[in-house]
Amino acid sequence: MGQEVDSQVFTREDRTRYRYKVRRCLDVFERMLREARFESGKPSTGLEIEFNLIDEHGDPAMKNIEVLEAIADPDFQTELGQFNLEINVPPRRLAGGGFCGFEDDVRASLNAAETQAARVGAHLVMVGILPTLSPDHMTASLLSPNPRYALLSDQILAARGEDIVIAIDGVERLQTTTDSIIPEAACTSTQLHVQVGPDEFADYWNSAQAIAGVQLAAGANSPFLLGKELWRETRIALFEQATDTRAEELKAQGVRPRVWFGERWITSIFDLFEENVRYFPALLPITEQEDPVEVLDRGDTPTLAELRLHNGTIYRWNRPVYDVVRDRPHLRVENRVLPAGPTVVDTMANAAFYFGLTRALASSERPVWSQMSFRVAEENFHTASRHGIDAQLYWPGLGTVPATELILRGLLPLAHEGLDDWGVDPAERDRLLGVIEQRCLLSRNGATWQAHCFHQLYDEGSASRMEALRGMVRRYSDHMHSNEPVHTWTA
Repeated sequence: MGQEVDSQVFTREDRTRYRYKVRRCLDVFERMLREARFESGKPSTGLEIEFNLIDEHGDPAMKNIEVLEAIADPDFQTELGQFNLEINVPPRRLAGGGFCGFEDDVRASLNAAETQAARVGAHLVMVGILPTLSPDHMTASLLSPNPRYALLSDQILAARGEDIVIAIDGVERLQTTTDSIIPEAACTSTQLHVQVGPDEFADYWNSAQAIAGVQLAAGANSPFLLGKELWRETRIALFEQATDTRAEELKAQGVRPRVWFGERWITSIFDLFEENVRYFPALLPITEQEDPVEVLDRGDTPTLAELRLHNGTIYRWNRPVYDVVRDRPHLRVENRVLPAGPTVVDTMANAAFYFGLTRALASSERPVWSQMSFRVAEENFHTASRHGIDAQLYWPGLGTVPATELILRGLLPLAHEGLDDWGVDPAERDRLLGVIEQRCLLSRNGATWQAHCFHQLYDEGSASRMEALRGMVRRYSDHMHSNEPVHTWTA
């Protein structure tokens, strides 16, 4: 959904033409896989980080356009809400100081952006859901002005045929109704990319699915929404509901949601794109002039624009990506599981754990996905969303165990092995995985810190609920800019 769109009204003919083009793109994609047209053997990684904007009180600042103009950095761009920004970090290889390079780039960009944003009365915060968002902020008027966001919102609501209900039971209960997808803007994430060859893709995707629950347990950072304490990673439930195109009757019929964990292990990336085309109608039926068959026949690389746009409106937690760089097509796994924050070093630790663990599992002689059902992986995912670092998760050979025990005993050693395979410097490896280890030893991550700090201010002080949330956000922001990992934070 990062591309610009122009069409505002779609006809039946538009949808018929788009379906034909998407299927034609899918046929070409299958042919490209069969003919080994893709770049491989050059593994690289990348990341994107979404930010919230706050004012000096800790409340949301609706200033993303002003902040972008002040920053004047093409790596930053708008996101769905006027209180959001995103940074796209240039990809790099992990060997030879890759993590240090990522960390230096993000910290330099963040510091420069913070200086410029402060001049227009805003500050950047990396957090899964901004705790000071209120129901007053959940209005369509606060969508970013880029036409693609309003268009997407209109299409989702039209497909649904009624307003969106957000209902989440956690520590407290929240129920609210919205006439746009603006609640999705509350979900700010870290997205990790791994470029792989076609023959490796299924192993990396299956590995990423298998550890999604573990990622959330270690990295949860979204315990509050609209003033309520809910799940430790409330972002998962919120995103699933905020972009749901199904009315209740369609849910009862078993129609698949557009925010989707999936339903099976795969043998090829084609499985995912084919499911997307088979199960999901178009939200944005915009067609391009390119004929992908003609382009491929003459020896060039097709953009597969319709297939890519369609893929961008289906929100898998691990999304397949087809992209073209310098006329060379490549494939990526886009991991969308993690929230933003709490700090740059925490983000790098989460990335090291993910990149190392998926590498080790993808090259295992006995794949983990051959030893556990796909449904169990999904259950782990939602259990970890609810309970965070206190979750009990299933893992082959161990049964159902505390997430901290699973990580410390079983998965951190695998992540070490995987990072060694990537060629990561041992000092980088140990520093970053040490952050994950300490979180597990102390049972402390971003979500637990937020909840603890809030309750200190609210339960043990005289602050109102919103004052306590504002105070917590201001302390969070100070800690974030210190870049000390969250397990070391005091309230």
